[in-house]
Amino acid sequence: MPQRALISVYDKEGLELLGPGLAELGYEIISTGGSRQYLEQNGVPCREVAEITGQAELFSGRVKTLHPAVQAAILARRDQPGDLEQLQQAGWKPIDLVVVNLYPFARTRREEKEHGEILENIDIGGPTLIRAAAKNYRDVLIIVDPADYSWILEKLRAGRVERTQRRQLAARAFAHTAAYEQEIAGYFAGEDFETFPAAPEKVRELRYGENPQQKAALYRRPETSGTVVGSRQLGGKPLSYNNLLDAEAAWQAVREFSDPAWVLVKHGNPCGLGAAQLSGDALEKACRTDPLSAFGAVVASNRQVGEEEALYLAREPFIEVLLAPRIKEEGSQVLQARWKNIRLLETGGLPPDSSSNEPEIRSLQGGFLVQDTDIPAGENLELQVVSAREPSPGEREELIFAWQGVKHVRSNAILLARDRGAVGIGAGQMSRVDAARMAIWKAGERAAGSFLASDAFIPFADTLELAREAGVQGIIQPGGAKRDQEVIEAANRLNLIMVFTGRRHFRH
Repeated sequence: MPQRALISVYDKEGLELLGPGLAELGYEIISTGGSRQYLEQNGVPCREVAEITGQAELFSGRVKTLHPAVQAAILARRDQPGDLEQLQQAGWKPIDLVVVNLYPFARTRREEKEHGEILENIDIGGPTLIRAAAKNYRDVLIIVDPADYSWILEKLRAGRVERTQRRQLAARAFAHTAAYEQEIAGYFAGEDFETFPAAPEKVRELRYGENPQQKAALYRRPETSGTVVGSRQLGGKPLSYNNLLDAEAAWQAVREFSDPAWVLVKHGNPCGLGAAQLSGDALEKACRTDPLSAFGAVVASNRQVGEEEALYLAREPFIEVLLAPRIKEEGSQVLQARWKNIRLLETGGLPPDSSSNEPEIRSLQGGFLVQDTDIPAGENLELQVVSAREPSPGEREELIFAWQGVKHVRSNAILLARDRGAVGIGAGQMSRVDAARMAIWKAGERAAGSFLASDAFIPFADTLELAREAGVQGIIQPGGAKRDQEVIEAANRLNLIMVFTGRRHFRH
């Protein structure tokens, strides 16, 4: 008896490869609507599902495959004689391979179509076919991703798909339907449910996690445009767990700025930051922030990287990763000649907007935390000048730059900036005054004339006194401390500019 395949897909990509390949292997192909037409246009003979069920499609195609002749043919267990006997008695034959992908609900929803059109993109028969085939994975191959067509054909030509591979395909199938149902649930539940993202797809195993004794893997969700997860690697060794964490931190920081900007990150914290009208000037500022800490950094730019920027970077002792919207061929050649194993990542662009509706998730033992993504530091920013000394337009620009940068430093965080370049960063201290001491020490003589940003309110005047002694000209902070008035009075006594933002940017 020839084996049979059921093909019913919305996304026709790769069918011109899969359909003829299965036909050459002797499969009898059953298909529906647009899939059948596409296959026949590519020279693949098909049987319509209605021939198998004896029932024409109902409700303009709403009901096609929801029929015992289809479901039983998929679910019949080959090692259970009773299943096969019942199938035969009903006049039906087993289905051995199911190829299904689903209506584009997520895309239709994002395009803000009418409610009725969104409802019509809720696939009913497709998930049922997928779940049935995945449940019976020992006997039925289930394929939901066109990327799998090629290797599965190779396995079928060789005569066998291993049990472990069948189980992996089943796992991917259930993840596919889970993500789909999550999108639908989110739409019906509204914004309150949006904090729970769709189920991710496993991309690959990583060599190890933060440390060699920890296993790790990379997963992604459907929408990855302009992200680290969706980037294209042009060269270098595979990315590690820590590479990916630092790349994400660098990317989130650099996309904060509309002007050309560069960020260097080590262990989740910026150790270099610069912005300017020209990309090369921004890069120079970023590399001057903390040259000692920059060894082995992850470097990100929000502009394309060409030969000029690559030649400047090649002066650095060592860079782990470079990511940018685009890396030109001549830039890539320079960097790969300097470091054979440097990882080069092209994101293809920035995400569609500077903010993100995707929630942030942090694991806890036995559970997890979910929160909205923090808004860009410069978004709807209203500065309140609380000091007697008013900032000039140029000084306001310096303060805002420092504020945008400090958002991406681990709390307690202090950042000193001058000429739109970070000159000193104090990160992750239990005491804010210690964070200030670290930033001032890192800056050295460059602290004179700089502007200080604090990610949360400054509770005591001691931070101001340290800053003024180092030559800091102005301070930007959220405000809101019990001793705000005391701190404001200290700013006036020390002739410091001080502005409040009314917003904090803790980063734990």
